[in-house]
Amino acid sequence: MVKNADELALTVKKQQSLKRSHGFSKSRDIPLYLLLLPGVLLLFVFNYIPLFGVVIAFENYVPFKGIMGSDWVGFKNFEYFLLDRKFWSVLQNTVEINLLHLIFGFPIPIMFALLLNEIWSTKFKKIVQTVSYLPHFISWVVAAGIFLSVLSPSTGLVNVFLQNVLGIEPIHFLTIEKLFRPILVVTGVWKGFGMSAVYYLAALSSIDVQLYEAAKIDGAGKIRQTWHITLPGIKNITIVLLVLQVGSMVSIGFEQIFLMYNPLLYEIGDVISTYTYRLGIEQARFSLTSAIGLTQSIVNFILVYSTNRLSKAVAGWSLW
Repeated sequence: MVKNADELALTVKKQQSLKRSHGFSKSRDIPLYLLLLPGVLLLFVFNYIPLFGVVIAFENYVPFKGIMGSDWVGFKNFEYFLLDRKFWSVLQNTVEINLLHLIFGFPIPIMFALLLNEIWSTKFKKIVQTVSYLPHFISWVVAAGIFLSVLSPSTGLVNVFLQNVLGIEPIHFLTIEKLFRPILVVTGVWKGFGMSAVYYLAALSSIDVQLYEAAKIDGAGKIRQTWHITLPGIKNITIVLLVLQVGSMVSIGFEQIFLMYNPLLYEIGDVISTYTYRLGIEQARFSLTSAIGLTQSIVNFILVYSTNRLSKAVAGWSLW
């Protein structure tokens, strides 16, 4: 009995000393917190302080009067755009374009990563990977200029090929409504699939090779290995990216559409970001655009939360 009591006391002392060793240590932790401080300050200055500007959405904001001096109008700005038929039209365009990006753009990086992972030559794999994610670092200004040149009805490579080789008259791609959204999806996938594949390749590299060896011994082919080992191995990162993409369903990148569309395509190409640009910059209706932005943020939060709950219920894994 005494021996057991002494052993218990010794175990407790060891645990206490272990906690103290993993606790706060000035010599070790203070430099780490100092390194973290600039990032925290930048996050606070650029992400939290501007939240005060949300009050503009409830005012008839006049820059010369300032936030505190502008007249309070309550939910009048929200009522205006929610009752505006034009807003619902651009909201529909935004959701439909995002759905196309989700349906066609989300699986492509996964398939590309799976195919790239099967390449045995390390040198060739690095070359392909580097070439694939280079477009991510090209700004949309440059990328849009490239596509406008390639699709030009007079000197574009596509129309030159169609006219000289197939004998087809030049096509004005960026003035045809049926072609505009497919062009947006294709250009968006081209620019982003390589960088998105990096996340999946990182997840693939963490899968235990012994699982594949055991599967081969059991007679599993490539398809079964992919279905039972590879895809479950990248499930977590897939869910994270899916939740984030669904969470931005009512938001869309401004640069791509703004640089590639024109007034002939407003009916199907005008989205919330371009709509608010015209209201906020061209018409100086700052309160209205702030109200739209606040509504977008609330809807995006609801989508992220709902998708996360659904992922937890169906796949058993979630962000939180």
